[in-house]
Amino acid sequence: MKSYQKSFYECCCWPVVVFLMVSWVSPLGLGSPAPSEAARIKDIASIEGVRDNQLIGYGLIVGLDRTGDSVVGGQFTAQAIISMLNTMGVNLKIDPIQLLTKNTASVMVTAKLPPFARPGMKLDVQVSSLANAKSLRGGTLLLTPLKAANQQVYAVAQGPISTSGFESSGGGTSVAKNQQSGGIIPGGGIVERAITLDMNTWDKFSLTMHQADFTTALRVSEVINGHLGDGLASAVSSGQIQVAVPERFQGNIVQMIAAVEGLNVNVDVSAKVVVNERTGTIVMGEHVRLASMAISHGSLTIRVQTDFNVSQPQAPGLIGSAAGQTVVTPDVEAEAEEEKRQVIQVDGSVTLGDLVKALNSVGVTPRDLVAVLTAAKAAGALQADLELI
Repeated sequence: MKSYQKSFYECCCWPVVVFLMVSWVSPLGLGSPAPSEAARIKDIASIEGVRDNQLIGYGLIVGLDRTGDSVVGGQFTAQAIISMLNTMGVNLKIDPIQLLTKNTASVMVTAKLPPFARPGMKLDVQVSSLANAKSLRGGTLLLTPLKAANQQVYAVAQGPISTSGFESSGGGTSVAKNQQSGGIIPGGGIVERAITLDMNTWDKFSLTMHQADFTTALRVSEVINGHLGDGLASAVSSGQIQVAVPERFQGNIVQMIAAVEGLNVNVDVSAKVVVNERTGTIVMGEHVRLASMAISHGSLTIRVQTDFNVSQPQAPGLIGSAAGQTVVTPDVEAEAEEEKRQVIQVDGSVTLGDLVKALNSVGVTPRDLVAVLTAAKAAGALQADLELI
């Protein structure tokens, strides 16, 4: 390993070319993978049917400081104002456009209804401008019903909006922080209808894996059977484990689910490297391995420099001098420099983490690492899935 790292210290950064060598490392040479840390079942799986529900509604925000919807693009805001005033017993016989004083804005209101939510429970609400309001800062959301996909009202929202920035302008200059066309109302939603889910009548339930994996699903079923009894859990697929409710937990399934969610399981994940070439971000899993390969680092630099020599004769009209012409002669100098680097061999027992550490020690940038990993995957030396985002 010392000689391997020393060879990398002698390398430069760009460009990068990866060559796959003929000999591949045997599975025994890789060594046994490091054991994964145990995770609770509740962190890697969820109970099927126990989930959040999305709510949405259309509302009006008032009290803005002339930063709301304008005439152009805000016609439906004026219609909404007329409709609201009519339901409150105020009948106006004017052009709706005249109501747009830029103090009102149309918004879409969204929230998440958690499982087993009861009437009276408060929800956080997200509001977003629907038309052309410049800022929702300082506004108040009027009473807005929130509906689910079945068009039933499950909550209502109202209250002052909190934005996460500001905007100021004057004298031809402006200062802005974050965007002002959206905000939140902490606790601004109130649940009006509960979603009924009688779990005590269940004779079985299913666990849904957050990341589908056959090995992890099998381990989950084995851990459940080891603690609650053989034959209760079975892995149906890589993303689902079915668990039967024994007689001692009939009518008290909450206790069983709590016991199951607290069990620890060693999670197994596939080897994957995620690369974001735009930002130079690289995230890799612990099971990523490299086959035997050779890496060549080299750099070719071409410099072209031009100097201009100016010949300035004496001006005409002077005693003893004749009329002359200014002459500019370019002096071009070209130089090519190529660093002489050797091809470095990487042993198959070296992990990707060791390779990255070695490249970082010689100043290789994250974007150069992207080129290394992409070329290694193309050559077949990277034993992992390479995902570009």
